[in-house]
Amino acid sequence: QKKSKISASRKLMLKSLMVAKAKEELEEELADKEAEKEKYLCEKAPPLQTSGMSFAELQELCRELHAKIDVVDEERYDIEAKVLHNTREIKDLNIKVLDLRGKFKRPALRRVRVSADAILRSLLGSKHKVSMDLRANLKSVKKEDTEKEKTVEVSDWRKNVEAMSGMEGRKKMFDAAQ
Repeated sequence: QKKSKISASRKLMLKSLMVAKAKEELEEELADKEAEKEKYLCEKAPPLQTSGMSFAELQELCRELHAKIDVVDEERYDIEAKVLHNTREIKDLNIKVLDLRGKFKRPALRRVRVSADAILRSLLGSKHKVSMDLRANLKSVKKEDTEKEKTVEVSDWRKNVEAMSGMEGRKKMFDAAQ
């Protein structure tokens, strides 16, 4: 069997047809919901016939309606509380599932060499033209000073130990410290 490839224009046409069909079905679904809502309201809340009622009867009708409204408000509040509780629980469970799945594994970081100018540009923004030569700010050391330090008297250490031993050595150390 030979597989046929679908051209890009054909794919685009099929996608547009699918979108049009989905839009049509969504509109139908919204119309059905609206019709169902109207039907439910007609059943549960028939139109009121207030003509020919006395003032006392109208007051009694208002009291009944207020009592029904209070009951419905309490039910609505309870349902909203349950919904909020359930959504919080669903979020917590989703977080646990993602943690168990290990979706948040951190990638291995790579070392990237960035120049000092690039770091300053990223910190200060591209509008600041700051060029900083780090080596220019370093303290320069003359070679002569380092060579002088190296040429310290090298003598026999045994003589030094014998000279410093006993009370005479401690006296010399004490005198040298003052």
